[in-house]
Amino acid sequence: MLTRITKAVLCAGALTLAQPAAQAEEFTEADLKSWEEQFMTVVKRGEKLFHGGLESKNTVSCDQCHPNATNTHPETYPKFQQQLGKVAVLSEMINWCIENPLETEPLALDDPRMTALQAYITWERRGVELAPGKH
Repeated sequence: MLTRITKAVLCAGALTLAQPAAQAEEFTEADLKSWEEQFMTVVKRGEKLFHGGLESKNTVSCDQCHPNATNTHPETYPKFQQQLGKVAVLSEMINWCIENPLETEPLALDDPRMTALQAYITWERRGVELAPGKH
């Protein structure tokens, strides 16, 4: 015998099946070119920030510890970070570095500078296989 909850779940499932499948929007080569240009503009801004553009209180910059973002390993996040004592995402580790070695106020997660830093760091590691949790 079907319970009221089972009937509700079956009805919801039937309604879901009756909906047309969502389809991705079509896009053109011009769209791709425009999006790539916008992305690379953000990457270039991140590169400038990474190499001294964050105006740290003590003149330390990201590249003094991480030349060209080579040892930031964004492909390994999320992972346990000893400095934070928890599993963290890349933006949390960026803010740890901003607050500690740079001795500056952290960035909001939706700050365009945070997006730019992550874009640059990830761009520098393009082609590296994802390995979440790896040390």
